[in-house]
This record gives sequence, structure tokens and C-alpha cells, in this order.
Amino acid sequence: MTIENNFTKYAKDYDNNNIIQRIVSKALVREITNKPKNILELGCGTGQIFRELDWEFDNYFAIDFSSKMCELHPKHKNLTIKCFDFDSEAFFYELENKTFDTIISSSALQWSKNLPKLLSLLIPKTKNFKAVLFTSNTFKEIYRITQKPKSILSYDEIKGAFAPYKASFELFNYKLNFESKKELFDYIKNSGVGGDGKLNFKEAKELYKNYTLNYLEFEVVFVTI
Repeated sequence: MTIENNFTKYAKDYDNNNIIQRIVSKALVREITNKPKNILELGCGTGQIFRELDWEFDNYFAIDFSSKMCELHPKHKNLTIKCFDFDSEAFFYELENKTFDTIISSSALQWSKNLPKLLSLLIPKTKNFKAVLFTSNTFKEIYRITQKPKSILSYDEIKGAFAPYKASFELFNYKLNFESKKELFDYIKNSGVGGDGKLNFKEAKELYKNYTLNYLEFEVVFVTI
């Protein structure tokens, strides 16, 4: 199952299962103090960022690679939602001759297949860029047990991609506690944050057996340019 399909499959449950994503989305919007009128959002999902906005805007352009997520996003007369993979040439073409007051992204850019290339396109199109990215230390104990390659970028890889742009970084760690192991694993399955989910039945059974923590680990970095 691809990452895109994984998010699409659990789109309806996304808002109910993504507590950490909601926390960082709220924090990101609080940092946008200039109340921009012309906004681009990358990885809009079902609208967690959009719902937090408390000012009027002239143009809000939101993209997500999951068509189901786009369908569930709130609607607005000044909002345009399109289904794009932000690494695709189609998206790059869409942005030709466009500029924005602010570009924002929450819990999405860590999935980029070529973050330096994506940033080289985005940064010249705005004077204000704010993003939150999960790092590869998210679900750290799970990766330690399964020995699977990590699906998302490390903190050092993220910093390296942003290095040419004089970005500032703030790193935060969260723990999400669960009352039972079943509840914990249901969260992973229903949230979509497990990436491509490439565990066979035997591997999943071993992980369930050997995962002894009653919490999941998340590491996020706030980036501002």
C-alpha cells in the first residue's frame, strides 16, 4: 500500500485519530501573526489548518495528494482545493507565475521524495514560510523493534534541505499515552501516520508482542523562514 493510499483509506477517521497533528496545527497557526491574504497550504488534509484561521483572506490555495482528504476539506468562496502530489511536475507547473503572502504546511513535507527540490520551487514564491514536519524519531521504538527503513526524513536531513534559506528551527518531542496496547495499535492503523505500512502478518505480530511501552513517540520540528 502506498503512503497516498494509506491516508486515503483512513481519511474519514483522520481527524479523530490525529491528536498530535491537531496540536501542532494549532501551534503553527498561532505563529502566523501577519494575517496573510494570499495563502498556499501544502498537505491540507481534511482542513485542520484551515479551521484554525480567524481572519479574512482573498485567496487560499490548498493541495493534498489524497482525493478523499480533499473531498472532506471545508469549503469557502475564496478557497481552491486541488489534488496534487507536491513533488510532481504537474504541481510545479500549476505554481508557475504564482506568488503568495505565506506558504504553510503542517505534518506533510516530511513525506517529500525530494525536499531540496521542492523548497527551491517554493521559497522564491513567498517572503513568509512556516511548516511543521515530523522527523524519523517519530515511532522510534517501533522502528527499533522492526528494523524497517524509516519512511520519513530525519531532523538532520530536514535541516540540510532548509540550510540555503536561513531558516530557524524548534524541535519538540511528544508522548501520546494509551490505556491498552490494542488502542495504541488501532491509533497507528487509523491515523495514516504509519506511512506505507509495509509489515507482513508475522512482523506485525512480533511488533505487537515486543512493543512494551504504553505510549507512542513523536518528534516534530517547526521551521520558519
